[in-house]
Amino acid sequence: MPSPALLSVDLNALARNFHTLEAVTGAPVHPVVKADAYGLGAEACATRLMTEGARTFFVARADEGLALRAALGDAPVIYVLDGCHDGAAGVLKAADLRPVLNQPRQMQAWSQVGGGACGIQIDTGLNRLGFRPEDAPEPFEGLHLVMSHLACADEPDQPMNRRQRDAFTAAAARYPGITRSLANSGGCFLGRDYSFDAVRPGVCLYGGGPQGRPDDRIAAVATLTAEVLQVRDVRAEESIGYSRGFVADRPVRAAVVAAGYADGVMRAYGQGGAAWVSGEIRPLLGRVSMDVCTLDITGLDVAVGDRVELFGANRHLDEAAAAAGTISYELLTAIGDRVPRAY
Repeated sequence: MPSPALLSVDLNALARNFHTLEAVTGAPVHPVVKADAYGLGAEACATRLMTEGARTFFVARADEGLALRAALGDAPVIYVLDGCHDGAAGVLKAADLRPVLNQPRQMQAWSQVGGGACGIQIDTGLNRLGFRPEDAPEPFEGLHLVMSHLACADEPDQPMNRRQRDAFTAAAARYPGITRSLANSGGCFLGRDYSFDAVRPGVCLYGGGPQGRPDDRIAAVATLTAEVLQVRDVRAEESIGYSRGFVADRPVRAAVVAAGYADGVMRAYGQGGAAWVSGEIRPLLGRVSMDVCTLDITGLDVAVGDRVELFGANRHLDEAAAAAGTISYELLTAIGDRVPRAY
């Protein structure tokens, strides 16, 4: 039975973004497909990216790595950004997954299961995962990757970008011949001196701009649409939604749309949300409910069964995220499981 809400994933656009990032950076692109490829479907996205030439992928969790290995087979290299937590080392090794080790206890755990191919993460200022440069291990057998992660890559003029690049250059010099990787999506657009030996983009593959706003070089990949369930005529001084979130000061024609916060339409939109319908961007009215939201369609020819675009080619992902006071990453990963993905 067709779903009233649908996430359409354009794999051709995904491929174009992959090749755009190759051209911009001049380096191999190792896609980040964690969180089910940012909600778009890791198996479908990674399979297509392999046909485009990708041979190395990054996930966050061991379970994500296991699922990706089962889907893709033995061919690709898969790194697990969490490293190896207690009890996970043996599982990772058995599945030929490479942990990105980030602390001494993980080094020990990996060694205890026989070691093998892996990476290390060096923290150059983000203060998240990784060894401080002065505490990083000496080169060891099985090390194939040394990486770090930029904290402010979506702000090109932020001096911290250069500090992290320089700190990483110095730290990585201890590991001659080992693949070096620093740039995330935003970092891909900071200049080729951030590319090193490989780049690890995520959101730019899936349609988000490198600076949190639309960028003509990045194609829209995901389109979230939903059906109009009912069309209502709202009289002046009547309200819409919980807590009288919108009170009409004139007669309004409204469409009740089959997508709510259980589907990934942010409740935080309030009066700032909008959607594309019948060739126009129109505002949401009142509060987003769990299963529905309401759209102003005054003066438009809209009927029950018509589809509304919450974000996509006509309502850019970054603009939709900004209207909710968030980022494209959260908007994509918030799309609920009951919304089917179509490729």
